[in-house]
Amino acid sequence: MKKAQIVIGLGFGDEGKGITTDFLASQNPEAVVIRFSGGQQAAHTVMIDDTKHVHSSFASGSLRGLPSYFTEHCTIHPVFLLNEREELKTKNGNIELHIHPLAKVTTPFDVWQNRTNARNLEHGTCGKGVGATMKRHESPYKLFAIDLIAPREMLMEKLKGIAYYYGFADEKEVNELLQPFLEAIDSIDWKINDYTWLTSFDHLIFEGSQGILLDMDHGVFPNVTYAYTTSKNACEICKLLKIEDIEMYYVTRSYTTRHGNGWMSNEKEMNLKNNEEETCTFNEYQKELRTGEIDYNLLNYALKLDGAYVFPAKKNLVITCLDQIDEKFKVEKLDVEFDAIYGSYSPYSKDFKQIL
Repeated sequence: MKKAQIVIGLGFGDEGKGITTDFLASQNPEAVVIRFSGGQQAAHTVMIDDTKHVHSSFASGSLRGLPSYFTEHCTIHPVFLLNEREELKTKNGNIELHIHPLAKVTTPFDVWQNRTNARNLEHGTCGKGVGATMKRHESPYKLFAIDLIAPREMLMEKLKGIAYYYGFADEKEVNELLQPFLEAIDSIDWKINDYTWLTSFDHLIFEGSQGILLDMDHGVFPNVTYAYTTSKNACEICKLLKIEDIEMYYVTRSYTTRHGNGWMSNEKEMNLKNNEEETCTFNEYQKELRTGEIDYNLLNYALKLDGAYVFPAKKNLVITCLDQIDEKFKVEKLDVEFDAIYGSYSPYSKDFKQIL
């Protein structure tokens, strides 16, 4: 029987979905890892021995040797993808990446929009063009993964239309922005495959992005992401592939974090320990990583909310960064019953322990 494991963040992102996915990949070396939301803005950090990698355009099983699949709900940026592919090669990671034909493509014009638009900066952005890409796809000016292998003349007409959509009128400027983008497209052997490709695997690991509290339907607007960050997309794909054996891995740090603007409960500066490997540091678009005490009411909200999308399923809880604060995580404050609870210590530790 085919099995699916779905990794979901319970907060505002940065919970430890990458190391949880890596843990599952280490237990299931014949699996495929599927990204079902978000895109190149992910910073899912995995450390294996002395090798560290920040996964964005590849799923977090690639360092373990597993192939990656990006669904139609994801975005891709050819330049970012190419750069990460070259980095993964030096680390002997698996660079096999299959992409759904309807995955959305981020262009240089989308990145420009994310980094210069005042409203984007106010609402919060990673500066990788994901939000602008999703917003543009509400207009007629769309660009999908399948277009990357279309005749070049057709691709260029679509790119010119996107440049026009953003108000670019200088042909020289447009060509300069497109040159590295087109070179990246030509440097990649694109594997564009629909969900039929996944049927050859008996074990599927679904790697979520961001967290439930940033979901476009359930987060506090306007500081949300343009994605469904619950298990909604993953469960729909499981139904399509007729997978009934589903296991959930809900991930939270032992404290709360939020990278970027927006509402956050229990916010305060935490005296954290053993966080020298923290990847989520200051950047000019998201600013500082904000912290706060764990909010059990919000965790219960997120858990019950996701239960509306997945049923039945085995439920596991993963608590990361257990060694970074003095206070013990109080599992008894959660209303949901779990089949197992796992703990992880330093932010990118492979040392997962079943603690209940």
